[in-house]
Amino acid sequence: MEEPVNKDQLRAELERQAQRYKDVYGGEVTLYAAQPEPERKPWRKRPSVQDQAFASELEKIARDLQAPAEP
Repeated sequence: MEEPVNKDQLRAELERQAQRYKDVYGGEVTLYAAQPEPERKPWRKRPSVQDQAFASELEKIARDLQAPAEP
């Protein structure tokens, strides 16, 4: 079984192939800049129906607790 190739080995192999292409075929190798990684947006969980019902019940309880204290 072969060992997995690490980044340095892969870079060396690609450089060797690019040099061989230039030498043997007289071709030109164009190197492109790496694409920037997309901006990561913070992940937000959408509240489920149960989450919304729970939040509304908490609000009702809070209002009920404050209502008798005011008069």
